[in-house]
Amino acid sequence: MKELTQLKKVVSHPYAYIRKYKKQTGKKVVGYCCSYAPEEIIWAAGALPVRLFGTNENIHLADTHLQSYCCSLVRGILEEALDKRLDFVDGIIFPHTCDSFQRLSDIWRLNIPEQFHLDVVLPVKLDTPSAKKYMAAILEKCRKDLGKALGKDITQAMLARSVKTYNKIRSLAGKLYELRCANPQIISGTDFHAVIKAAMIMDRDQYLKILTQIVKQLQKAKPRKTRDEAKRLVLSGSVCTHPDIYGIIEDAGGVVVWDDLCTGYRYFEGQMNEKIAPLKAITARYLKRVICPAKHMELRGRGENLIRLVKQSKAQGVVFLLLKFCDPHAFDYPYLKEMLEAEKIPFMLLDMEAELPPVGQLQTRFETFIQIL
Repeated sequence: MKELTQLKKVVSHPYAYIRKYKKQTGKKVVGYCCSYAPEEIIWAAGALPVRLFGTNENIHLADTHLQSYCCSLVRGILEEALDKRLDFVDGIIFPHTCDSFQRLSDIWRLNIPEQFHLDVVLPVKLDTPSAKKYMAAILEKCRKDLGKALGKDITQAMLARSVKTYNKIRSLAGKLYELRCANPQIISGTDFHAVIKAAMIMDRDQYLKILTQIVKQLQKAKPRKTRDEAKRLVLSGSVCTHPDIYGIIEDAGGVVVWDDLCTGYRYFEGQMNEKIAPLKAITARYLKRVICPAKHMELRGRGENLIRLVKQSKAQGVVFLLLKFCDPHAFDYPYLKEMLEAEKIPFMLLDMEAELPPVGQLQTRFETFIQIL
């Protein structure tokens, strides 16, 4: 499938793609580090939103600003910035998320002055009347501040076009998830990961065209038999920058049929109402979408959502992919564990950093878990 090959090339060499894209189009590039960054506003302004994933290489420059026990994702992103590997980025947006990213915002502002810098202080508690008003006000401020930084007047018409584009992408991504859930052998986990990750890197209109073709081809593909012994799993956590995880799980006798990741389904979840003012529609989605541990909405909402995903996807277990020193997810884990135990849903916890543990060690852990299933 040539479209899939194209996406895999972009994901394998994202910075080369972005530099070439920027040179050819003359568009600005805006970096972000969290799925709560208002991408729809960035894309409406004619800029390319690019999620930063950090590096798995040795970190030394960032160590002058952050302790070694700080989140490896934050340290990896700062390392690339200080090493000038992100010189193609014109500016960066930091939504109000965890303490580590808020401190990264401060360090960035003081040490990388050549890029414009915006803090978007979103509400933390999302299920109150005041949160709705505050969220709307903050996103309106973001529209104005970003427009000023980019030298553009971000109009309602521009926002409306962006909303339509993102709705189409999210709808197709949802269909892709459903297709793979129904027939996991239709596309490998590694290829599936590439399709998802490309959505956070590529020109969104170009990505939409490619994703449309991929989904059409997969819908026409003849069903393939799933190995009877393959155990269906759901991944849960923050980010997954390791495509090898999918292959290791498959080699161990499992298959990932869904996820609860901020670089996965949570990134795509939720449609925006195209019949109301676009900024109001964007606000509504950010208030209603499935939250991450850095936000609050209903005490048991995240656990109930995870259980619902397991049951709907007919999964037999959950694998938690938690970054070491990620406090929000670490604090979240005990109550998710308790809720899964109450439902008799098996799970395993995998602490990760920028680099994966040795493949043999991982293979053994997954094989043991899958044998238990």
